[in-house]
Amino acid sequence: MRFRSYLVTITVSCFLWITSLAFSPAAMAVVQINLSDLAYHQCPAELAAGTVTSGGGSRAANCFLITGKAENKSGKPVVNADIFGRIYDANGNRIMQNRTRLGSIEQVPPGVSDFELRITVPTSQATPLQLEQFKASGFTGKVRR
Repeated sequence: MRFRSYLVTITVSCFLWITSLAFSPAAMAVVQINLSDLAYHQCPAELAAGTVTSGGGSRAANCFLITGKAENKSGKPVVNADIFGRIYDANGNRIMQNRTRLGSIEQVPPGVSDFELRITVPTSQATPLQLEQFKASGFTGKVRR
């Protein structure tokens, strides 16, 4: 009986220890990614073909690629880093109404790397675009969605 009690205690302890490693706050900590050297340019023709905006009907849109540098100081790869920012047209009007999450970067290696984000802008909104308050954040461990 005493042996059985020890066995149960050891089994439960091992389970709790392994679980704490897999779901520890350090493993799931949010990592801030600095975004810099932001620029944008027209999408290549193969990406822009058939571009329309949503919103109840099809409206013609321009396709742009936002590019820049992503700096990951965590020392570990970051996955699914969400990109946040504000984009304004030449007249100061918001491009993405009521939305600051613009997309994501699938993986950001440690250090500085290039990133690219595709956006569509209604043709009625004038360029040049203004890219403001861009930042990203993600996790060093896989996040279930």
